[in-house]
Amino acid sequence: MPSLNLPEQAQQVRDLAHEFEALRARVRGVSYTPGTDALRQIGPLLLKTQDLTATLLVRLGALANSPYTHVPGSHASLECLSSLILASTLAGNDLANALHSNPLEGAPFPGYRADNASDRLARHATAIPRMTGHLTDAAHQLDLSATGCHYVATGIIRDLADAQANQAKSAQMDAGPALSPAQYDALKALSLGQGRLYESSQRGLGVTRVGTADGTRVSIATYRALAKRRLVTVDTSTSLFHGQKITVTGDGQRAQAQHRPHPVTPPAVAAPVPATSRAQKARR
Repeated sequence: MPSLNLPEQAQQVRDLAHEFEALRARVRGVSYTPGTDALRQIGPLLLKTQDLTATLLVRLGALANSPYTHVPGSHASLECLSSLILASTLAGNDLANALHSNPLEGAPFPGYRADNASDRLARHATAIPRMTGHLTDAAHQLDLSATGCHYVATGIIRDLADAQANQAKSAQMDAGPALSPAQYDALKALSLGQGRLYESSQRGLGVTRVGTADGTRVSIATYRALAKRRLVTVDTSTSLFHGQKITVTGDGQRAQAQHRPHPVTPPAVAAPVPATSRAQKARR
C-alpha cells in the first residue's frame, strides 16, 4: 500500500470543515413552505449531509490504516474523527425528522373527507415548530462537525511536527556532544586519508604524534578524544614506529556533517585611549 501523504490528508479534512460550515449556513437560512416546497428545499440538504458523512468515513479509514497510527497523539485525532461521523449522522437524522414532520398534500382514500384550507393551515401551524426544531438541531450538529474537522486537521499537522522535532532531537543526542574546533579540524584532515599515528624518539623518550595528509597539526589529546568517542579507529596491526593508519568511522563522518565547531569568542580588546586623555593624565 503506498504511503499516505499526511499533510494532504490534513488539508482534505480542513476542506471538509469548510463544506460543513457552508452546509450549516444553508440549513440555518433555509426558507420553505410546508408541503412539497419543504421537500424540495430540505431534501438536498439531507443528501449533502449524507455525502459528507460518507467522505468522513473514507478519511477515517485512510488514516486508521496508515503509518499515522504510530505517531504520538494520533489516537485523539482518530477518536475525534470517529465522533464526527456520529455528529454528521445525527445532523442527517434531524433533517430526516424535519421531512417526516413536513405535512405533504395528497388525496385521501375514497369515502374520506378531503382536506379544506383550514385543515391545511392547522397542520402547517403544528408542523412548522417541529420542523424548525429539527433544523436547529441539524445546524448544531453540523457546527460540531465543522469544528471537529478543524481540530483534527490541526492535530495531524501538530503531531507530525512534534514527531519530526523528536526525531531531530534523538538524532542530535545520538550524535553526542558538539565537536570542538580542534576536533572538527582533525576529523576534516583525517577524512582525507593517509592519517597516521606514530611514535618517535625524542631525548630518549617515546613521543606519540599524529600525521595528516595536508599537514594539519592534530594534538595527541585531540586524537584520544576522538578515539574515545569512536569517531576514529587505528590499525594496530602495524608498529607505531612505522605508523598506524587512522580511519574516520561512520560515526565520525556523521559527526563531522552534523556538527559545526563552537565559535571562538575573541578576547575583549580595550578601546585605545585618546592622546588628549594621556596628556591630561601625564600633567596630573
